[in-house]
Amino acid sequence: MATFTTDPFRELERLMVGNLRAPASTAMPMDIYRKGDTFLAQIDLPGVNPDSIDIDIDDRTLTVRAERTPAKDDDIKWLSRERPAGTFARQLTLGYGLAADRVEADYNDGVLTIKMPVSEESKPRKVTVGHSNTDQVIETNSDEKAKEKPEK
Repeated sequence: MATFTTDPFRELERLMVGNLRAPASTAMPMDIYRKGDTFLAQIDLPGVNPDSIDIDIDDRTLTVRAERTPAKDDDIKWLSRERPAGTFARQLTLGYGLAADRVEADYNDGVLTIKMPVSEESKPRKVTVGHSNTDQVIETNSDEKAKEKPEK
């Protein structure tokens, strides 16, 4: 009978954690929702210097870049290092119905909120239906009426 000196499940977990890193987008988790006539994107950016946040709109692509600098100290002996550091970016493709010239952003408590209003021409609106109550009388000859009536 074979005896294991290590726990095979612990080894499997170690391999899975080491090889299956989270995708880059988890460094900037994001929620997007609509509230009235405004779309909002909320991006978690804890530990990011607000001066490092850069937002660009090029055509219909909104790009958010931010940098989290790692702790730099010669006396540090890391026991666990799970918080990613470096420059991160997310891109959103904006729909045609957004007013890209009125996009606003605010950074508060580690959350970047981007407000994207719906353009005026894309907002739903009522169309007034006009009607006329003019009575038109069409006069015809009785001979023409007889020609129009089908024979039975």
